Amino acid sequence: RSWESLETSATASSLSVDAAGLSSLVWRGSDMPRRRSSVMIVSINPNPAMNTEQPFGILACQPLTAHAFSLYGEVLDLFAPAHQSINQGTSGRLDLPAGLDMAGDQGQAVLAVFHALAQNPEGPCHMLERHQLGSQTFVPLTGARCRLLVALGHDQPDLRTLKCFEVTGQQGFTLHKGTWHHPLMALDNGAFLVLERRGLSVDCEIHSLPLSVRLSPL
Repeated sequence: RSWESLETSATASSLSVDAAGLSSLVWRGSDMPRRRSSVMIVSINPNPAMNTEQPFGILACQPLTAHAFSLYGEVLDLFAPAHQSINQGTSGRLDLPAGLDMAGDQGQAVLAVFHALAQNPEGPCHMLERHQLGSQTFVPLTGARCRLLVALGHDQPDLRTLKCFEVTGQQGFTLHKGTWHHPLMALDNGAFLVLERRGLSVDCEIHSLPLSVRLSPL
């Protein structure tokens, strides 16, 4: 099919996807599996126009670097050389980017550990979520790798900005508040330290994608 023919109409609560918006995707035929239900949400943007017969998109993943990820958040290189010798020379201090913002709507920073199970590295991915009141930081505790699917956008994800990053077990990352992202996609069983906002309301908005997206093989 030509790119011009790859157009999906959208309602006011869904995405409009055309050739320009999906310029980074390649298409292949397949059937879309059912989506799992979501929990702990403030709002859901349903997509009643989703066509379950639409082909999957295949999105190429790229290494996580500070430059490539700068619009979406910050990269934490956990094993970079130490900046300062401390504790009588028995430790080296490495200062990490600290673009943390979790005070929105009287929120406060909380620590949690996510015990993640390895997932299919190719997806498929049916939705993205965002937290508009606070940043969110993930740090692997056991060297587990993950994949990070992100996008920009105001009222909904802008698929022209959709990117997938390969995160090594020696990297953490902070998502800017408002960055659309897929929930944690671990490639190995492992634990992740999570620094995020907690407040009176649950700050999680979920948006169903008009087409499910598959990620490139490892």
